Amino acid sequence: MAQVQFYGTGRRKNAVARVYLVPGEGKVVVNNKEVLDYFGRKTLDMVVRQPLELTNTTGRFDVLVKVVGGGVSGQAGATRHGLARALVQADPNLRPVLKRAGFLTRDPRMKERRKYGLKKARRAPQFSKR
Repeated sequence: MAQVQFYGTGRRKNAVARVYLVPGEGKVVVNNKEVLDYFGRKTLDMVVRQPLELTNTTGRFDVLVKVVGGGVSGQAGATRHGLARALVQADPNLRPVLKRAGFLTRDPRMKERRKYGLKKARRAPQFSKR
C-alpha cells in the first residue's frame, strides 16, 4: 500500500518550500536536518511550528521540507505557508482556522527593485553642495 502523504508549496520573499506531511509523531525535518539545526534560531522554529500548534496537530504528522532560495527568515515563512497548505489538504476543516490566522495568505512583500540614478531601491547618492 502506498504511504499517505500530503503536499503544500509555500513561498515567502525569494524562498520556495516544498512541504510533505506524513503520519508520524511530530518530527520536523528541513533539508535533511532538524528544524532547530537548520534555522539555528528558536524564533524561526516557532514560526515553522505555528500552523501545527494552532490546529493541535503537532503529534499527528511528521513534516518533511525541501526549501530553496532566500534567507533564513524567508525560508521559515515559506515553510509555514507550505505547512498550512499541506494541513488544509490533509483536513479541509482546518481551513477557516488557518485562514483566520493568515497562514494561507502568500505574503506579497518582496525586495524592491533598484532604480537607475540611485544606489539602492530608494537610497540616493550622497548630495554635495559644493
